[in-house]
Amino acid sequence: MKSQRPIAAEEEHRVVPFRPRSSPVRRVTEGGSPPIQLHRRERPTLDLSRYEQPREEPDDFRHRILANIAAIAFTVALTAIGIWLAMSIADLRKTQDCLLTGRHDCARIITETYTP
Repeated sequence: MKSQRPIAAEEEHRVVPFRPRSSPVRRVTEGGSPPIQLHRRERPTLDLSRYEQPREEPDDFRHRILANIAAIAFTVALTAIGIWLAMSIADLRKTQDCLLTGRHDCARIITETYTP
C-alpha cells in the first residue's frame, strides 16, 4: 500500500504565468529584473481565400433563383400532400373505430341539392 504524499512546503509551490497567444513572448528573468521582450514571427491569417478558384463562367443569378423557386414549390407540394395524407388517415381511423364499436351509420353521406 502506498503512503500518501505529504503536503508540500511553501517553497515548493510555483505559479506559472500564462499569457495570451497574441502578445509577444516574454522571457522571465531571475532576480526581479524586468522581463525581456522576444519578438515572434507573426503567422499569416488563415482564411479560405487560398482555396478559392477562379470561375470559368460568371454566376447565373436567374438560374439560381429559378432553382430556389422550384425547390420551394416542391417543398410546399410535399407538405400539402403530407397534411392531406395525415387527414385522410385520421378520417379512415375514425370511420374504422366507429365500425368496430358495432354501429352501422358510420359512413359519411354527401348530399347534393339539385335545383332545376
